Amino acid sequence: MDRLTEMEAFATVVDQGGFTDAAKKMGISKSAVSKHVSSLETRLGARLLNRTTRRVSPTEIGLAYYDRARRVLNDAGEADALVTAMQSAPSGMLRVSVATDFGVNHLSPILGDFLHSYPEITVNMVLNNRYVELISEGFDMAIRVGELEDSSLRARKLTETNKRMIASPDYFQQHGRPQRIDDLNDHKLLHYSNQASGNVWKITAPSGEQRQVRTAGSLTVNDGQSLLNAAIGGLGIAYLPSFLYAEPLRKGLLEDAIPDLPMETQGIYAIYPPGRYTQPKVRAFIDFLVEKFRDTGPNDW
Repeated sequence: MDRLTEMEAFATVVDQGGFTDAAKKMGISKSAVSKHVSSLETRLGARLLNRTTRRVSPTEIGLAYYDRARRVLNDAGEADALVTAMQSAPSGMLRVSVATDFGVNHLSPILGDFLHSYPEITVNMVLNNRYVELISEGFDMAIRVGELEDSSLRARKLTETNKRMIASPDYFQQHGRPQRIDDLNDHKLLHYSNQASGNVWKITAPSGEQRQVRTAGSLTVNDGQSLLNAAIGGLGIAYLPSFLYAEPLRKGLLEDAIPDLPMETQGIYAIYPPGRYTQPKVRAFIDFLVEKFRDTGPNDW
């Protein structure tokens, strides 16, 4: 007889307190339940149940076996449910965390296409400019730009963005243009306050050397779009990704501060909790984003 069926028959007898109710629960005859339990006891070489005319109860060995058997049966049930869920159509609430600037400019415009393709999914997109704790804060996934800090999470790369120092033509006309990294000490820098490193820019010199620039600026803010607006307004030099500055740069509203410096490239990632099983709604959204950004490289924003 099937070992799992024997375990199920035994566990159900314990749960229901007898063979008659166990048979009803399993949808088989009382004699079939009895045969399964007897076969199990014979195979194990131990009596698992105390049988009297009035009641059935597990022996000491039977109680210990029941605890392990119930765990195995629960795991088997979850495994079956997992396969069913993975084959089912994506559905349910999808809670996504994304930085405000990227969410407003590049995620919001394409959400309609996703929701049209997956009508059983609803999206709760939370725009914020901090690294959320996915699991403890109840997020299914997040979109993050740059170096990934939490290696315990799973990540899938969506695309890339360049990063450069930019300012308005008016700013350069009034304050001059820096010729090298050290010249930045004499300029007004616009800082992003959510950086773990504080008001420090990590810049690659033409030699390939990694340099750090720390200097006070006229503005520190926790939003990239606000920094972009400040740079366009002539308040200083900002260090921003191309998904923000590309269009104003093409229109001549911004210029590269030090064009000779090597271009910094950052990855843009979909981040989601660890584990072998990825929820269909999460997998569907990530696949959708990968396809949407397939032809978008660091210079294509």
